[in-house]
Amino acid sequence: MKTTRVMLKSVVVLAATFALVACGAKEDKKDTAMSSSETTMSSSAAETKMMAELKDGTYSAESAPDERGFKIVHTITVKDGKITESKFDYEDKDGKMKSENEEYNKMMSEKAGISAKETIEKLNAALVEKQDVAAVEVVSGATHTSEDFKKSTTALLAAAEKGDTAKVMLDK
Repeated sequence: MKTTRVMLKSVVVLAATFALVACGAKEDKKDTAMSSSETTMSSSAAETKMMAELKDGTYSAESAPDERGFKIVHTITVKDGKITESKFDYEDKDGKMKSENEEYNKMMSEKAGISAKETIEKLNAALVEKQDVAAVEVVSGATHTSEDFKKSTTALLAAAEKGDTAKVMLDK
């Protein structure tokens, strides 16, 4: 009889534990689903807000030359509140673009698996397509260029929100 009581109490405690655990898991899933949808809604709202604030115009940025003599040159065009064109590149002291330097492109393609020209084309196209610098993926093998692109794009979008078409000077 005593054994039956202990057994019965154990079964009741075990059943109560399972019930509590099961109910708690359902609430966690609801909370996760709600916070996930709230995040999606707020990021969509932020993107819409950001894009709605861009003023039409042509915005340009450049940096001081780096240790190799190249400076960032970047221009974006905004029309009807959307980025319609992005021209990012590096320019040397003679005004020649890194993306057009065949020797450099060949060397980078062999070393990193992608040339400066290919990288720059991908970044420019991604910005126009996605309309959001955060959605532009880093190009594998060209992390430094991708970071420079994102930095200059962020500065240009800030200028476009204000409608300030004066050249933006970037810190290198």
